[in-house]
Amino acid sequence: MRILLDTQIFLWVINDDQRLSKKSRSIILDAHETYVSSASIWEAAIKIKMGKLNIQMEKLVNSIKESGFLELAITTTHAAMVASLPDLHRDLFDRILVAQAMSEPLRLLTVDKMLARYSDLVDMI
Repeated sequence: MRILLDTQIFLWVINDDQRLSKKSRSIILDAHETYVSSASIWEAAIKIKMGKLNIQMEKLVNSIKESGFLELAITTTHAAMVASLPDLHRDLFDRILVAQAMSEPLRLLTVDKMLARYSDLVDMI
């Protein structure tokens, strides 16, 4: 399975957060490829600047490779896919993650139940 981690899940993984269940950890470990979107780094950068997230940007970026994950850049195909999404969710970062999952295709792992309404490719964990 090829998966894309939403920003919250990625942060939980790198911080070894207990909110990430054993089942979720197993799904991530068993995946053939696990991606982190550049959109997640962008979102985190904004939250760091606003004081809503306390992590060093260098640690965040380095943790992608250190965790064995792959970076997923935002392409024009991903950006264009956003236009076809219904207006179910206002968070622009979540919308681009859904568009990336649908375009690639990848399974998007999230804790946001609203995202599951977009596609069968979105998995709640």
